[in-house]
Amino acid sequence: MSDSPVDPDEVEHIAGLARVELSAEERERFADQFGEILSAFEALDEVPETDSEPELTNVMRPDEVRDSLDQAEALRNAEETEDGKFKGPRVS
Repeated sequence: MSDSPVDPDEVEHIAGLARVELSAEERERFADQFGEILSAFEALDEVPETDSEPELTNVMRPDEVRDSLDQAEALRNAEETEDGKFKGPRVS
C-alpha cells in the first residue's frame, strides 16, 4: 500500500457513485493519482499573491424600452405554431 492521502476505499466509494467497477489494482493506482492531483493543488497554495487589478465596473448600458414585434409578427415565419406560441418537435 502507498502513502497516498487518498484511500482506495474512498476511490471505491466514488467509483460506486459513478457506477464504475474497478479492480483492486485500479483502485490502488487511482488513489495514488488522486493523491498526486491533490499535491499539485497544495503547491498552488505556495504561489505568492500578486497585486490584482482593480474591481471591474459595470459598463453595460441602461435598459431602454423600444418598440418590438407583436405576437403575429413574431410567429409569421415559424414553421408551426399552436395557440399563439411557437411549436417545436416533441422531445420524448
